[in-house]
Amino acid sequence: MTTPIILCIIAIVAGLAVGYLIIHFAAKSKAEGIIKEAEQEAKVLKEEKLLEAKETLLNMKAEHEKDVQRRTQDLVTNENKLKQRNDEALRRLDEINHQKQAVEKEQKQLETRENDLQRAQLDLENDRQALEKRELELADLDAQARQKLEEISGLSAEEAKNQLIENIKAEAQTQAQAYVNEITDDARLNAAKEAKRIIIQSIQRVATETAVENSVTVFHIDNDEMKGRIIGREGRNIRALEAAAGVEIVVDDTPESIVISGFDPVRREIARLALHQLIADGRIHPARIEEVVAKVKKQVEEEVLETGKRTAIDLGIHGLHPELIRIVGKMKYRSSYGQNLLQHARETANLCSVMAAELGLNAKKAKRAGLLHDIGKVPDEEEELPHALYGAKLAEKYKEKPEIVNAIGAHHEEMEMTSLLAPIVLACDAISGARPGARREIAEAYIKRLHDLEAIASSYEGVTKTFAIQAGRELRVIVAADKVTDEQIEEISNAIALRIQNEMTYPGQVKITVIRETRAVSYAK
Repeated sequence: MTTPIILCIIAIVAGLAVGYLIIHFAAKSKAEGIIKEAEQEAKVLKEEKLLEAKETLLNMKAEHEKDVQRRTQDLVTNENKLKQRNDEALRRLDEINHQKQAVEKEQKQLETRENDLQRAQLDLENDRQALEKRELELADLDAQARQKLEEISGLSAEEAKNQLIENIKAEAQTQAQAYVNEITDDARLNAAKEAKRIIIQSIQRVATETAVENSVTVFHIDNDEMKGRIIGREGRNIRALEAAAGVEIVVDDTPESIVISGFDPVRREIARLALHQLIADGRIHPARIEEVVAKVKKQVEEEVLETGKRTAIDLGIHGLHPELIRIVGKMKYRSSYGQNLLQHARETANLCSVMAAELGLNAKKAKRAGLLHDIGKVPDEEEELPHALYGAKLAEKYKEKPEIVNAIGAHHEEMEMTSLLAPIVLACDAISGARPGARREIAEAYIKRLHDLEAIASSYEGVTKTFAIQAGRELRVIVAADKVTDEQIEEISNAIALRIQNEMTYPGQVKITVIRETRAVSYAK
């Protein structure tokens, strides 16, 4: 029983001893492996550090070599600069030496010239003294000769001189008078002939068509059905168009045409363009008519400005004030005795240019004065002055030159002529207006009568628009509803009729229609 236990104990002790030995040897082997591994890592690290140290050393060496090379280059550069400066200093020293030698040479030359000049002055002084001596001798001889002549002629020298002057003066006056008479006779013979030549040549070089100005415009339509739409229910469309444009619309049996009647070409043009847009749009009613007429008025104003600019460019006239350009454009829609005013102004400008060139004057200024001479006929407001004086006033207002202003104001001899342009403008205006068929006195008087009718009606308080229609047989007056009552309408109508009877001359009778209307306008949004 005891023996197995002992054996077991011995076996355990032996096992523990063997295990210890195994563990001891295993630990020792592991420790040796770790040491070897550490030695290898230390060797690798040492080699890396050595490589890094070598690389650092090489970099430092390369940088040092670069620094040395750069400093060497700087030394070479500085040495070259020093050498250049030394060469420059040597060159300048040579130049200074050359200049010094040149100055010394010039000083020697100046000394030589100064000596020559002194010798010349001495010679000149000797010559002057000899000349003075000779002049004294000649004066003595002259006095002796004059004394002998006075003894022979019995006259003193002063008396002989005066007598000779009088004889020469009388002869010169006789010859001069004969020469003046000859020039005067020649001028009288040739002046009229030369003036006729210049005028005829100017007229021949500036040829324009005969002006024909109408007081109606025919508007063509595609079909007669459109006439009914233009007239509108109970005529409200045509009345709205007549009231807005200030013209008379005549719709009769003439196929495919409507007549627009009015003395003012601007109003007729506005009515024509408005009709064209209304028919193209298809919407024809009073509100639309007023809208289109207002829009067309702006278009016509733009066209007026464009016409003025185009006219100035065509004639080669530059620097006109914008307001003068607008006035020139308005001439397109005005007439003078049936002659289109813009065409008359252009023709006068060209005539003035040709005539001024023939006379040797400034052709550009003459052309400018000719174009502007009738600007007083298209005023924006009624003016009491004659059109020539009013035109001069406008030209002066818009900074035209004094000779241009005088030529405009004096072209009807209502202002004293102070420049040569004034008679040229006067003559060319007369030439343009006096051509056969250029003007019609009756048309001008008719238009003036219509203007006077509208002016009388416009003078009353509360009147907003006036339109003379039906060739002056009817005057339509539109008054402001907030200023004139229904009871005052008849009083205004009677007062206008009475003034027309007392102040104007006209055939037949004139119907005065005063219109007062109240409108309420709203917008649905």
